Amino acid sequence: MRFNEKVVLVTGGGTGIGRAAALAFAGEGARVMVSGLEDEPLRQTVKAIEAAGGTAASLTGDVRVEDHVRALVAATAEQLGGLDVAFNNAGLMVGGRVADLEEPAWRTALSIATGTWLSMKHEIAYMREHGGGAIVNMSSIIGPHKAIPGTGAYGAAKAAITALTRTAAVENIGDGIRINAVSPGPIDTPFSLIRGETPEQQAQRMRTTLPIGRVGTVAEVAGAVLWLASPEAGFAVGADLVLDGGSTA
Repeated sequence: MRFNEKVVLVTGGGTGIGRAAALAFAGEGARVMVSGLEDEPLRQTVKAIEAAGGTAASLTGDVRVEDHVRALVAATAEQLGGLDVAFNNAGLMVGGRVADLEEPAWRTALSIATGTWLSMKHEIAYMREHGGGAIVNMSSIIGPHKAIPGTGAYGAAKAAITALTRTAAVENIGDGIRINAVSPGPIDTPFSLIRGETPEQQAQRMRTTLPIGRVGTVAEVAGAVLWLASPEAGFAVGADLVLDGGSTA
């Protein structure tokens, strides 16, 4: 129960890694706010937490819009009693080779970093006034650690998130706010599928391309997020925790 009586905000909390992390935080005693673009996935996350005896709330909106982020942090504090931990997980995938990208696609990809920056901006402001906290940002091996053809814009956004994480970490640790990032490789979510690929084809591809021989699970990423947010990781400041089955080793 590392997060007993703590309040946790998870963006992109309706599906995949975000939902897994929200459930894991709640399972360790946290009161959890989840946000995302669509109502129904968020309701399902809240329902699952409450069914297990936890406390959760949701707010639908876009973290790339500052008014929403401001309202999200305020709603978390008002409805759940504070804000101790934030997992900035919201994101999207934009594909295309660098020379073939259209400007709208490029701007959409970079908006991933904008959403993380806005989230940190308002989370930090609250935490500074309320005794500190912990923030974990979702990055990726793509961009900061590895180049994959067709992912240049996405990788640029994730590299920006890693850079923002490191700078914000050293800027704010003096106020008791620890900021770190997690960088997954292939995880068992739709993001890791090549277009037109079945899960069975993906499994075969992973057996021959990844040293560990499989994709990672959302639970494995959630476990790393909880560790980074916990007192056990108290000396981790500006870290970028890579979880990739040996892909970049």
